[in-house]
Amino acid sequence: MDELKEHCGVAGVYLSGGGDGASKLVYYALQSLQHRGQESAGIAVSDGERIEHYKNMGLVSEVFDRGRLAELKGHIAIGHTLYSTSGRAAIENAQPFVSRSKLGTVAVAHNGSLVNTEPMREFLEETGSSFTSTSDSEVIIKLIAKNYKKGLERAITDTIQLIKGSFALCVMTEQKLIGVRDPNGIRPLCLGKVQNGWMLASESCAIDAVGGDFVRDIDPGEIVIINEDGVLSFKFGEKTSKKLCVFEYVYFARPDSIVDNIGVLEARMKMGEVLARESPAAADVVIGVPDSGLGSAMGYSRASGIPYAMGIVKNKYIGRTFIAPTQEAREQMVFVKLNALKSDVCGKRVIIIDDSIVRGTTSRRLIRLLRKAGAKEVHFRISSPPVKFPCYLGIDTPERAGLISANHDVEEIRKEIGADSLAFISLEGMLEALRSSLRFPEDSGAEDAGGEDFAARRKIRLEACGFCQGCFTGEYPMPMIGEIGKRDS
Repeated sequence: MDELKEHCGVAGVYLSGGGDGASKLVYYALQSLQHRGQESAGIAVSDGERIEHYKNMGLVSEVFDRGRLAELKGHIAIGHTLYSTSGRAAIENAQPFVSRSKLGTVAVAHNGSLVNTEPMREFLEETGSSFTSTSDSEVIIKLIAKNYKKGLERAITDTIQLIKGSFALCVMTEQKLIGVRDPNGIRPLCLGKVQNGWMLASESCAIDAVGGDFVRDIDPGEIVIINEDGVLSFKFGEKTSKKLCVFEYVYFARPDSIVDNIGVLEARMKMGEVLARESPAAADVVIGVPDSGLGSAMGYSRASGIPYAMGIVKNKYIGRTFIAPTQEAREQMVFVKLNALKSDVCGKRVIIIDDSIVRGTTSRRLIRLLRKAGAKEVHFRISSPPVKFPCYLGIDTPERAGLISANHDVEEIRKEIGADSLAFISLEGMLEALRSSLRFPEDSGAEDAGGEDFAARRKIRLEACGFCQGCFTGEYPMPMIGEIGKRDS
């Protein structure tokens, strides 16, 4: 991985019949979502009458100790772990955001990025709202609070009709937990069942972490309201096509998660298989860049018949390298974070699989690492197509001038990073791998039976299974209001 910066993780818990353990479940959920954001963490909790919250800079385990969690008592809770794609890394941008008024209190945790933040902020300021952060997420809670007199459901519906972009929301009042997913489903959100209650989370691995059972993904354009009566679901707005961020499978999501009926590890292994078919190389060993390149490396090995080896060891106490304060420091951390296993690569022709190349600097250092360990040849293979365009929907990519594939062809990049050969998976091959990994629980057994009915159902579902590919093609699910001029060059 070479410098794509991710978004955030959100979680929410509702425990029926009262109790005070919701914050602990959210804490463990956030721990399992820590890969999605490492700058700040926060939890808000309700005891049915009052909402309390705490947030601070740092990892989840640094922000919350046993004493702090014990103070957050209640049966409803939401939590957030942040990488700031909108606004700077500072305590005022940490989430959840909480708004108090005479009508009640609302807390919001947001994963995603709005593309109409500025006009919405100007509208709110003109009507009397003030802001304490630079986060687009504060716009969302201000809009909900502004319309709260209409009732919670109407306030949320009105808000999400106004905002444009990507959003997976966990919203909480004193007595309800609400989940919302944007009309294109760009950001993931799922529903799980826990003992005596329900859970919302960015990924299914968070539900597994607390001993819960994954129920389903929240659909694009769906609102779920959870209270003592159970789970109420309804859709808002016109029907749109699903456009989940494809980098959830390439890099962001944990390999043990299932996102929109696709197992993440299975998808990565299929990408590796396609990559082996499209771009073979004569080699002695296949290795992957930890952690997100490992699945594709295993798939490449399986399809090519070339032995798989560990090859690179990761220091598990070093976080993802983008949290270093400068680009130079991030590059240097590659040597601190990763080390080559000489016994696996010395004297051998090595195929190394990574998930993407963005700037090229980390890739160059990885190849130097392998050559220093004695690799005879280094063939670089990438399990995603060239990243040529910025993302405006929740991934903090550089401007086009900083994207190596936007300014150089494959051969020029190969020379720049020092590889003996370089190849990317094709866009068609990546989509083939994803769609072949689709699984639907309700079809268990039907697939073996086959038949026209199963084939027809699968065809309909495949046609509905879309992905946002803007960083590869420059075509986004919606107009990028007010953002293209700021980020594109």
